[in-house]
Formats: sequence, C-alpha cells, structure tokens
Amino acid sequence: MDTAFLTETELFAGIRPDEMDRLLVCLSATRRQYKKGDTIFSAGTRLTEIGLVLTGSVHVIINYFWGDANIFGHVEEGEIFGEAYAALHKETLTEVVAAEDAEILFLNMHKILTTCEQSCAFHHRLIYNIVGISARKNLALSARMVHIAPKSIRDRVFAYLSQQALEASDREFSIPFSRQELADYLGVNRSALSAELSRMQKDGKIAFHKNRFRLLEGPAPY
Repeated sequence: MDTAFLTETELFAGIRPDEMDRLLVCLSATRRQYKKGDTIFSAGTRLTEIGLVLTGSVHVIINYFWGDANIFGHVEEGEIFGEAYAALHKETLTEVVAAEDAEILFLNMHKILTTCEQSCAFHHRLIYNIVGISARKNLALSARMVHIAPKSIRDRVFAYLSQQALEASDREFSIPFSRQELADYLGVNRSALSAELSRMQKDGKIAFHKNRFRLLEGPAPY
C-alpha cells in the first residue's frame, strides 16, 4: 500500500505516513480491482463501506425506470464515494461503475465515524476530513444544478465550461467526460450536444479537440 499517496488525499490529509498502517487496520481496509465498465455497486445496495479511488476513476450513474441513464458524478484518483449512503446505512439510488481500469480501497464507515479504544488523534482528524469532503460535495451538487438550470443546450454548455475554466484558472482545460458522458451530465441528447458544440466552435465561442476545450470569448477566468 502506497501510504505516501494516501496521506496526500483529502480523506487522509494531516495524517502521517507512519500512522497509516495502523489506521488502515483500524478501518478494516481492503483493496479490489475493477476493469473498465465493471459495476462497483448497484442501485439498491445498502452500503457499509466507502470507496477511495487508488488508480483510475469511476462514474456515479442514475438509471431511470424507462432505461435511460445519466452520469451524476465523476470520482478521480484520491477521491471517495458512497460516504453519505454508508453513514446513513441507506440503500443507494445510484450505481458506481469503473470509468476505466481502477483499484479501489474500501473502508468501513462505522469504524471511520466511531473512534477506537485508544481514541487516536489521527482518527479524530479523519472524521474532520470526511465532514469537509461532504460539505465540498454538497457545493459540487449545487454547481451541477447551476449547469443544468438553463433551458438551452448552449447555455448549459457555457455554464459548465465557464466553471471548468474558473477551476483551471485558464481559458484552456480538459474535462473528465466523453461526449456521451457530458451529454448525460448536462441532461441532453448526445447528437444535439455535438451539433451545438460544432455551432459554438463555428461561431468563434470555443475551440475543442476531444475533451480539451478553449474559451475564445469573454473575460479571463482568473
């Protein structure tokens, strides 16, 4: 286990590498590997563990009754998923799928939230970290509401790309989605999205190649 990598993640921030082995035992940590497209957990699963992405990335997906699906979130290396459901021990409304080959570290949520007999200082730090992560994710959910609030596809694209530029502090940036994944995230048809992106490029608003974008108009995002 690369404990140095773990201490650089948001979940384990402030915890020393020499404390990690002891903490991982305390949390009943286990590692599992997945191929691209593998389901990590399905909707309706009652979680007891959270997942931390060691390598690769995963998508959080909502499947609707009529068969359609939308990407609800994207989780990259060093980030966690499933913490809200595991904390409340509720059945999930979403499924998590490997967006690429991935290795996941699973941690027992009950053991995260309840300190051990030694009441270790690093365990208190872990609880502090996970509260911060939950708050940040609530902000991200609010951001998505902003992205899908506009009625037109163009305005949804502008809302999303504008935030990506702000986060990158640059007009040029990469996004973590393919065209289909971006369409799912924005809640629009893929063909309609591709057509609108082409029109926006023709109009001199943006330039793009695959998942690399550049904003051509407007004030600098920094």
